[in-house]
Amino acid sequence: MSLPAPDAARPRARFVRRFLRQPLPVIALAYLLLVTLVAVFAPWLAPLDPARQNLSNVLGDPGGEHLLGTDELGRDVLSRLLMGSRVSLLAAVQGTLVALAIGVPVGLVAGYFRGGVDRVIMVFTDAVMSLPGLVLAMAIVAIWGPNLTNAMIAIGIVVSPQAIRLVRSSVLQIREETYVEASRSIGTRPLGIIARHVLPNAAGPLIVFTALLAGSVMLVEAGLSFIGLGVQPPEASWGAMLGTSFRYLSRAPELALYPGLAIATTVLALNLVGDGVRDSIGKRVSR
Repeated sequence: MSLPAPDAARPRARFVRRFLRQPLPVIALAYLLLVTLVAVFAPWLAPLDPARQNLSNVLGDPGGEHLLGTDELGRDVLSRLLMGSRVSLLAAVQGTLVALAIGVPVGLVAGYFRGGVDRVIMVFTDAVMSLPGLVLAMAIVAIWGPNLTNAMIAIGIVVSPQAIRLVRSSVLQIREETYVEASRSIGTRPLGIIARHVLPNAAGPLIVFTALLAGSVMLVEAGLSFIGLGVQPPEASWGAMLGTSFRYLSRAPELALYPGLAIATTVLALNLVGDGVRDSIGKRVSR
């Protein structure tokens, strides 16, 4: 009896090899791991209390105990930047999970059962996507109240139609495969087919989409915090820091530079990792 080919027997190893051959995604993944570690250990890494004010040293220059200077209330910028990483990453995770919690089951139902259910879901999805996302999120937050949790739920609702459309598109293709037809012919119930065959084979595109979606959610959270509808003072997030810094651009432009670079590099890293995962996934899927 011939042994299976190594690539066929070890798809995970093949995926890892393909991913590691891509320098930019590997660097981006290392950066994301570093940011995650910084966010986890931020309370111990922050040199000073990020909420402590010193009105005698507002907009202070970098140096001494304030390596990145102080903000408009004399708070240490480095400490707030480190603590802000926790809020921004948590916001990205929360918003992405809300979007997937809505989009995955709804997309599975629409793609597998089709018919009238599919039409109703897609009409609703198209209606939501036709509205400006940030404006819709602002409206939801204005009704529920401005705080981080409400902002993330609102963002998750706003971006969930993207997840619905992606999952539905994948399921429409998978449900016509021979192994799904064979399972259906022997009397397997729809939920069993979805759990055993459809969802595992839709996981590849969904993983890539999740990485890209997290970057989009972080940008929207930054926008909401920028206008005061996200995290509330004195808590720090990169978006909130960016928002308050704009009033002092002429005197301390670096206050906008630090959180702006943090947001831009993290979103870029998420997109690069998503692209790397997409290019590393082979044609073979588990059945």
